[in-house]
Amino acid sequence: MKNRLTYLFISLVFIGMSLSLQAQYTPQMSDFGKMWPFEYVPAEEFSENYQFQAGGEWLDDVRMAALQFANWCSASFVSPDGLILTNHHCSRMVLERIMKEGEDFDAHGFYAADTADERRTPGLWVRQLVRIMDVSDRVMQAARGAETDEEMISLRDSAIYAVMEEVSEQEDWKNLEIEPVLYYSGVKISLYGYKRYDDIRLVMIPELQAAYFGGDPDNFTYPRYNLDFTLWRAYEDGKPVNSSGFYYAFNPDGIHAGEPIFVVGNPGSTERYRTMAQYEYDRDYRYQIQLDWMKTNYRELEKQFEESGDRMLQEQMFMISNSIKAIQGIIDGLHNEKLMDRKRQMENYIRRQVTDAGGDDYWEQLEREYRKISPEMMEVLLLGPQSGNSGTVLMAYAVDAYLEVLEDEDADTSELRQFREMLPGIAESLSAEEEKTKLANLLVFMKRYADDDDDYVAAILDGDTPDEAADRILKETLFASEKKMKRFLKWDAEKIRKNDDPVILMAMTLVPEYVRSSTIMNGNVNVRRALENKIAREMFGVFGLKLPPDATGTLRISDGRVSGYTYNGTEAPYKTHFFGMYDRYHSFNGEYPWSMPERWLDPPVELLKEPLNFVSTVDIIGGNSGSAMINRNKELVGLVFDGNIESLPGNFIYDEEVNRAVGVHAGGIVAALRHLYGAGRILAELGVE
Repeated sequence: MKNRLTYLFISLVFIGMSLSLQAQYTPQMSDFGKMWPFEYVPAEEFSENYQFQAGGEWLDDVRMAALQFANWCSASFVSPDGLILTNHHCSRMVLERIMKEGEDFDAHGFYAADTADERRTPGLWVRQLVRIMDVSDRVMQAARGAETDEEMISLRDSAIYAVMEEVSEQEDWKNLEIEPVLYYSGVKISLYGYKRYDDIRLVMIPELQAAYFGGDPDNFTYPRYNLDFTLWRAYEDGKPVNSSGFYYAFNPDGIHAGEPIFVVGNPGSTERYRTMAQYEYDRDYRYQIQLDWMKTNYRELEKQFEESGDRMLQEQMFMISNSIKAIQGIIDGLHNEKLMDRKRQMENYIRRQVTDAGGDDYWEQLEREYRKISPEMMEVLLLGPQSGNSGTVLMAYAVDAYLEVLEDEDADTSELRQFREMLPGIAESLSAEEEKTKLANLLVFMKRYADDDDDYVAAILDGDTPDEAADRILKETLFASEKKMKRFLKWDAEKIRKNDDPVILMAMTLVPEYVRSSTIMNGNVNVRRALENKIAREMFGVFGLKLPPDATGTLRISDGRVSGYTYNGTEAPYKTHFFGMYDRYHSFNGEYPWSMPERWLDPPVELLKEPLNFVSTVDIIGGNSGSAMINRNKELVGLVFDGNIESLPGNFIYDEEVNRAVGVHAGGIVAALRHLYGAGRILAELGVE
């Protein structure tokens, strides 16, 4: 009896503690970051926190100077004559279009001595957000009365396009590219009007090794030493754009510890409103499978590069390595109990607000839907007929499609003829040098992520290891023989299905599994989206505009302060200098990726003391590359080019303590233009001679 009373007493204590903790929990609003759309900027909060007037005219001026750089980066006007600043890594993919025979901008950079030398780049464009209209009330009024989610979305979308049609006739919106933007899962809706500039010309770009100093090992790290910038110019009617009313003046001395700073750019996407069930799915399936597959592909590219030295392979390796680090950082964050507990507490807080008021538990419903799709992730991600997959798998899909035609009584002879002409060409991929490796790698993943009921995997492996199975399949399949292939094309469907060829076996087992998994994955996608929308709306009902919406590639402003941070048992300074770059160069004996361009090898002493990179607490994500970093005076003091390794969980949570945006210091850009490139006309245009 005494033991039971003691147990009851302890239980009541723990229950009381639990209730007390729940009552004391204060939502951490900062977890959702600081990426504010311009129509929802907390101007009063900015003004109070940073001691300046942040509303109206200040926001309009800041917005008008910002640019979307093509569809992959950010940029800004930095002079009255259409000069544009963005990153080197945002510009590299279009350089091949404008290099002349014998030129190598990666090795030697480029500088146009006058405007006549500026190189027009076909297909490159920038956009400026010049008009914003909130149409939420009008659109949602049209959608009221809908009885289902599908009907509501249909009515909403019809209303949006009706408003767009009407607005396009207004004088201020004519000749603009008008796009609808939905925030908070459609609770708030805006129309954005963009002015597009299609004549973009290269003015100056430094050498690749200066912009990408430290290469892959230094990527996502800090302290950093990268001159990652490029200058372009926008033209209209053959003349430089008159941007005198909308540009950021350069301030090479505007960065000091603790100073407020703002990033204006187009962050690509965040997922900070997902639920715990979704994060667990991301951690264990979605991202983990992607990460393992990327690492496998990277190792194969590395071997090929060691044999060939092909620079294009090196470029692919960098892109994959960059993604590997990014995804690894997200996964590490999803395994971080401190961060996950913050997300869990916020979710529980919102759920209680909803369910205590008699609302449905959408979170539990969404968790059930994710339990259905989690086991299908490997098939959906890896076993599809996508380009780049194993040639053997693609052959299996071709056989499956061919069988469908053979068994279709209504199929005409021309369709059969097309297949019979096409199949031998697909079969040639089985003889490719890399096919055994690609197939073996795929079989490794199939075995690793297979569920207990995935009998098709065991059937394909047939007791062999993935390497042995790949070797056996490619040796035994009739599709590796031109003579046998010709005989195959004369078989009927019944004979094909009875054949024990390993690729035909894959066509009859692997392909249906992919179709089955895709059907399950797609089967509840509308249910999942509807539940996600309901959860987002419930959160909006609790917090309103106090939280920024997830990043969607639209223009945002993020606020923070210049600040170093504690890392690796020491302190990271808020800024680095050219001197540190040269120290790193000599510490690695000038070996790649810490080598330097020729013109950098004998620097003037004046250059060494100049700042190069710096960090701040502003909230950024992919897509922010090339974003202007400005001060309270609307002056450009830096240029975003990366985040530190600690910022990678920023996909799902913002942690101000260690999350840092890494930027090129405006003083570093000016110093390089002055001491290394002799770019006097640009310095004069920037007003910093």
